[in-house]
Amino acid sequence: MTYSYFPGCTLKNKAKDLDFYARECAKVLGFELEEIEEWQCCGAVYPQASDEIATKLSSVRALADAKKKGQDLVTVCSACHHVIKRVNDDMANVEDIQTKVNNYMALEEPYQGETKVLHYLEVLRDVVGFDTIRAKVVNPLKGRKIGAYYGCMLLRPSVTMQFDDPENPTIIEDFIRALGAEPVVYPMRNECCGGYISLKEKQMASNMVDQIMASASYKGAQELITACPLCMYNLRCNGTKEGLPVTYFTELLAEALGIKEEVDA
Repeated sequence: MTYSYFPGCTLKNKAKDLDFYARECAKVLGFELEEIEEWQCCGAVYPQASDEIATKLSSVRALADAKKKGQDLVTVCSACHHVIKRVNDDMANVEDIQTKVNNYMALEEPYQGETKVLHYLEVLRDVVGFDTIRAKVVNPLKGRKIGAYYGCMLLRPSVTMQFDDPENPTIIEDFIRALGAEPVVYPMRNECCGGYISLKEKQMASNMVDQIMASASYKGAQELITACPLCMYNLRCNGTKEGLPVTYFTELLAEALGIKEEVDA
């Protein structure tokens, strides 16, 4: 299975590990990520103004490119996934936006939200299957207690994202379990970390990070994993107390599949 792949800006610099291990693990698990040619930044933040189309155009270009190739579009970054999935919903269901965007872009064929947008984790769950992943694990992560940090962008708005139950998600816990580790469920795993306000309201963001870390530690987590580069930065750098180690979920997958060990060697 080959997917169109939208890596996003951060995965080309600060979040290279999230991207690199996603690609390497895909090879082992039997699917291919075909990077979209000449992709542009997704916009980073979904525009709330109902008449805003300019910052949606790069997402539509990626979506239209995947449609032209007859492929589903896969993302790994939570922020990119959030923006592209919501823009795709607009193009499928909001006639005014659809008309304005198509008139402006003058595509060979109008785009109307036909591309299916998947997060990498959804491919692991729904296409590859966690049982298959479990069978391919060569380095079971036994004895490790790992907390999933979902954040807010993967799960909400739930009607549009359709990723998992926004109040009681299980996909990353099932992923952790498939790798042989023990998932730790804690109350703050699906709360915002404050990443988007960390520059303007640093103290507020720091307090939010401290609450997340305290919540995870109290429930017994020894480490956290995430799919969001912004969450990664905020959780690692903006807490006022010493927090838990945080890594990308693709690094954890690579470790369990024996890929990370080969690369480090």
